[in-house]
Amino acid sequence: MRGTLARWGRAEWGPLYTAVRGRLRERGPLALPMTLSAVALTAFLQYAQNQPWGYRCVQDLGAVRAEDPLWAALLRTPLSLFVPAPDLPVWGALAQILLVFGIAELCLGWWRTLAVAYVATLAGTLYARFGITLGAHAPFGLPWTDAQVVDTGPSAAVVGLAVFAGWRYGAYVTTGAVTLAMVVEVLVKENLAGKEHLAALMAVGLLCLLAAVRDRRGSRPRPRPHRWSGRWAGRGSGLPPIQS
Repeated sequence: MRGTLARWGRAEWGPLYTAVRGRLRERGPLALPMTLSAVALTAFLQYAQNQPWGYRCVQDLGAVRAEDPLWAALLRTPLSLFVPAPDLPVWGALAQILLVFGIAELCLGWWRTLAVAYVATLAGTLYARFGITLGAHAPFGLPWTDAQVVDTGPSAAVVGLAVFAGWRYGAYVTTGAVTLAMVVEVLVKENLAGKEHLAALMAVGLLCLLAAVRDRRGSRPRPRPHRWSGRWAGRGSGLPPIQS
């Protein structure tokens, strides 16, 4: 039993572990500049928004609500990735960012990590507006009171990155488990945050599909060049190349 679990663990997390270990051995903490900056920024914003002098500033720059004008929400969305809920312990958010952002940065690179995180957060932000427009009685709708609720902060980005990195490195069971957990969250506690997480998962799922299509096209063998009227033999015709 123990051997079976070990083999499964190597098959599930082996490629991801190898990539993370290789990058850390190569550069150490210097391989995580974006993640460490994100942790520091999240900690500072949590401290600032719990101070009389900083609450309004953080809200104006990084708090996104569906009742806000769309242009203001789009401007605030990048910073909203790092604004945790002011009434919840910040240590959980910091640990999630350090772990999930860190693994993603080591495996995907910092700019891909930020891109996936932004897409996931933006999907949740736009879904909230769409759901409130539908109304509470529609299948994917939201009550109008959710228009005043602040968006999820870093959690949607964390969920999206966990799924994308897991899929990219073949940890399909882990990816499915994260997805299932988000579905159960909505079924058990139907709130704005849970539904925004599902919207983030759908957006990241689309990114995975696009990446898979791109990779499949890039892996197709190219036709061999043959001299025949100065062209590629067989190109576009579906026929094998003419042998010289």
